[in-house]
Amino acid sequence: MVKVVSVKFNPHGKAYYFDPNGIEVHSGDTLIVETSKGLDIGECAYGEHYVTDESIIAPLRPVIRAATEEDLRIAEQNKEREKEAFVICRDKIAAHGLDMKLVDVECGFEGNKILFFFTADGRVDFRDLVKDLAAVFRTRIELRQIGVRDETKMLGGLGICGRPYCCNQFLNDFQPVSTKMAKTQSMSLNPTKISGSCGRLMCCLRYEQDAYEDLVKKIPKTGSFVQTPFGYGSVTAANVLRQKVKVLIDNEREQEFKVLDADEVAVVPGGRPKSGDPLPNVLIEKVKIIEETPVSAADPWEAPSLFAEETDGSVQKKRTQENAPSQGPRSGFESRGQEQTGQRHSNSGEKPHPQHNTRPADQRGNPQGGRPAPKAAQQGKAPTVPQQNNAENANKSSNHKRNRQRHFNRPKPQSEGQSKE
Repeated sequence: MVKVVSVKFNPHGKAYYFDPNGIEVHSGDTLIVETSKGLDIGECAYGEHYVTDESIIAPLRPVIRAATEEDLRIAEQNKEREKEAFVICRDKIAAHGLDMKLVDVECGFEGNKILFFFTADGRVDFRDLVKDLAAVFRTRIELRQIGVRDETKMLGGLGICGRPYCCNQFLNDFQPVSTKMAKTQSMSLNPTKISGSCGRLMCCLRYEQDAYEDLVKKIPKTGSFVQTPFGYGSVTAANVLRQKVKVLIDNEREQEFKVLDADEVAVVPGGRPKSGDPLPNVLIEKVKIIEETPVSAADPWEAPSLFAEETDGSVQKKRTQENAPSQGPRSGFESRGQEQTGQRHSNSGEKPHPQHNTRPADQRGNPQGGRPAPKAAQQGKAPTVPQQNNAENANKSSNHKRNRQRHFNRPKPQSEGQSKE
């Protein structure tokens, strides 16, 4: 393992390894490093870390120093010089009538070289152009032809997905892309749909291929004969990313479609059996086990609750109040109903039935929800009752006996289900 730092010379360029040379380097620092073409300035993309010996291309060049204010001033001057060189070179190309497109210009940190990048359909004879540029800038001139994918990577832009180009954001190397990848990912084979701004197949087809190959193995193919919890059927559509399939259930009455998860269906080996052959049972019911997650410690960054939580004492008190019988005053409707019942019994001379106007006594001897008993009753003494005339008592007792006989001698009503005699 070798200790290195990663340095980028362009935001869209590749990161190269350099020896930190005992200098403390952090990500984002501007450094002066030694290259095969002299000193150059770059930005640290990744601080000190270790890599294997096989990933290093010898020789491993060192970091010279951290960039000073003078170095930053020189870098700003080179950027202004690049803009001027781009305009001059573009005019020279038009003057010579060359079939080439200028893309970008880079000036060396030491000012001893200017590099021009261009694209062209074929080979271009630019020897006269190089002579004219050397006479203007009085330095070494280099012209480099690049492809359309490199051009898009340098210029940048937004793709059809609405995000910046992958090659400009994080891809370092270009890998081959084929139309087979588009088929695996269930994409349209229309060239305008699967091609990028460079005119080549989109790079995302390549680095997403591994994920799609793994997902395709877990989902039935379109047209396969499967068994579902609703019966047997055929897969008419499949969504690889959502892992869902649309199944046409075998039903003689009407067409019935079901959208199920890939785990809820099982492919019948050999496809649909012949008529008369038994249908195999290949569906295995999977029981989902819900694992109890251990209670973790309180998170200091957790958002506060919007509702006040009740303590154990308040909860217990609330439960006691809910379970306890109500001892408050009765509603007006209930009291009026009981008064009417008592009045009806008093008018008829009958004794009220205990289930209609009595309530279970509480621990103190009072009816629930009623008024407290008189003091004499609480002390164990019988309450005083005013004396009445003997004639009135005799009339009441005789009326009571007569009404009681009428009540019990009354014929019982027959229910609807009983047959009449």
